[in-house]
Amino acid sequence: MKGVLLAASVSLLISLFGTPLFIKFLVKRGYGQFIRDDGPTSHHTKRGTPTMGGAVILAAMLGAYFLSHLLTLNPPTASGLLVLFLAAGLGFVGFLDDFIKISKQRSLGLRSKQKLLGQALVGITFAGLALQFPNEQYRTPASLLVSFVRDTNISLALGGSTVVGVILFVIFANVMIAGASNGVNLTDGLDGLATGVSTMVFGAYVLISIWTYNQNCQTNPGIKCYEVRDSHDLALVAAAGMGACFGFLWWNATPAKIFMGDTGSLALGGALAGLAIATHTEILLIILGGMFVLETLSVVAQVASFKTTGKRVLRMAPLHHHFEMVGWDEVTVVVRFWIIAGLFVAFGLGVFYAEWVVGSQ
Repeated sequence: MKGVLLAASVSLLISLFGTPLFIKFLVKRGYGQFIRDDGPTSHHTKRGTPTMGGAVILAAMLGAYFLSHLLTLNPPTASGLLVLFLAAGLGFVGFLDDFIKISKQRSLGLRSKQKLLGQALVGITFAGLALQFPNEQYRTPASLLVSFVRDTNISLALGGSTVVGVILFVIFANVMIAGASNGVNLTDGLDGLATGVSTMVFGAYVLISIWTYNQNCQTNPGIKCYEVRDSHDLALVAAAGMGACFGFLWWNATPAKIFMGDTGSLALGGALAGLAIATHTEILLIILGGMFVLETLSVVAQVASFKTTGKRVLRMAPLHHHFEMVGWDEVTVVVRFWIIAGLFVAFGLGVFYAEWVVGSQ
């Protein structure tokens, strides 16, 4: 627990005090955000606001993780390192996207195929490595079993074929990673919106990881114990993510002094997907990250409706822009979406705990 609290505190401090220094660095070099002309007119005043703030979030997470291990004299684990690798890898893809936008002063960075290819390369590497590194109990960071709040009896190794199971897992993991990273990316359209929602979901994974650590089959075997490797270290990673987002939110809240950019949104989505896979709660992430799911579905519905009927179901997608076009103030949209995100997180944690209570009776 000491390491978890230390990681949260250190990442908070690095993000809180490192962000204004990074803002000065970006302003000096003229690295500002390009604003779409077809978006809400109120956003035109944001043109030139420094972006790529996700670099600070990533630095805070990595710095807090390794410093916590150094001070507590505990070695890093395969699960923790893999989640951070996924976050950093996707963050690098996002950085390339942001840098192209800034250097060429346009709204398009990497082309969609290039971005998806970069995400796939990182995701496939992560998925392949997550099935390696067995510990003394032969547990690997990820599992071939389908998981909701824990491993079920449904295996991806159809017909007992491990090869088929590995292939299906890699596909499933990459769908999750792409969905989570793009979900956070779509949500990152208003000051503080994606940062605040991410803080809540990271907080949920701190609690989930601590709970699975206390009820782990390695130390507390029982009928409802959790087959999760490195639960304590995953709590540390989640705490580092929560603290980093919380500190960044101070500068990202309305009116934002800096945006996280794709550097941050892809990294945060990757970290959340990695935590879901490593804690064996892949399907639960759909509930915990319900706000990201709603934003993604709003874009899917908008595109599908326009292509099939020629009509739009929303005034503008993603969903938060629709409510801006209706007349809601930006702050109103953000706070109300935070409330909805909090309800999703609370419901997800309730489902997680209820499964344990019912199953242990």
